[in-house]
Amino acid sequence: MQQDAIIIGGGFAGLSAAYILARARRHVTIIDSGTPRNRFAAHSHGVLGLDGKSGLEILTDARAQLAAYPTVTFVEGEADAAEGVLDDFHVSVAGHGSIAARRLLLASGVEDRLPDIPGLSERWGKTVLHCPYCHGYEIGGGPIGVLATQPMSAHQAAVVADWGDVTLFTNGMPEPDEETLALLERRNVTLQPGTVSIIETGTCDMLRVRLENGRTFDVKALFVAAELHMRGTIAESLGCALQETPAGKILTTDAVKATSVAGVYAAGDNARAFGNITLVSADGVMAGLGIHQSLMFASHS
Repeated sequence: MQQDAIIIGGGFAGLSAAYILARARRHVTIIDSGTPRNRFAAHSHGVLGLDGKSGLEILTDARAQLAAYPTVTFVEGEADAAEGVLDDFHVSVAGHGSIAARRLLLASGVEDRLPDIPGLSERWGKTVLHCPYCHGYEIGGGPIGVLATQPMSAHQAAVVADWGDVTLFTNGMPEPDEETLALLERRNVTLQPGTVSIIETGTCDMLRVRLENGRTFDVKALFVAAELHMRGTIAESLGCALQETPAGKILTTDAVKATSVAGVYAAGDNARAFGNITLVSADGVMAGLGIHQSLMFASHS
């Protein structure tokens, strides 16, 4: 049976879109590998009514609620390939064959690629963090580090300064321009040149940032702007237009989350420069509305 929509990715964006379509009694298949981007964090914060609940727990509850809708089907696995045109898309999933649908939503998110510094990746989501709005309050003030990975890292350090005493580790990045240096000074951010060689465990459960010159600095947390990489190659194979952001490429979408390819939509971290649970969920809602209206007003709907 041809579905109204296939949603690749069962995270916050994909499930939010599925809710809209399910409640419009449209037939939806959600393909999900069970590896959401925020799985490394034990708790989610700043989510209205759900503060402190883990992202995985929120997703589990959402899936259970969606499963009650008779037009929703879940497929566990990775979408290997997708092809087709408006009203006739086909997605291949290992072990499940090919699934047909009239519309396609790309909501598989992104991967965070961290600098290759020993001790960094194993602390990701715990004391190595990406978003002060998500995790800054729990740090409780005190010394905080920001690791420069791109020109916008200086701006990140200026923002993080509301949550503690910030040191910006330039890690080989060029020194900021005069205007940015003035901003860092106003925000009481300390600039620390030198290349970071390793992240270690310091005293009192703090992180120890060790430079190649042997100097060490203990901080309560280290913020890093990871490089974003879209998962898989389906968007590329379909010919969807991309746009550059300071953190990496994302899919280009319009106000209702339609991509440059007719019938293909995108929502969530792969289609916005900055995201959290609330924002990507809203993205999914808009994509669901866009897909439904597209189906509803199609001449042969």
